[in-house]
Amino acid sequence: MEAPETIQNAWAGLKLVRMAIEKTCPAGVLPSEEAVLLLYGPEPIHEGEALAKAIIETVERLNQ
Repeated sequence: MEAPETIQNAWAGLKLVRMAIEKTCPAGVLPSEEAVLLLYGPEPIHEGEALAKAIIETVERLNQ
């Protein structure tokens, strides 16, 4: 697998996770894609960090 294809696959997977979070987690736990660019950066790892934080925040809210 070539690097560009690997990156495209990474973004595709992250978009699926984003979609699941947006459908199931409370509003406001996940910043918009544009906000992620400003807050974290442009790479897949930055989107992953935002997604992970949204999941953690959701679980913390559920455990209160």
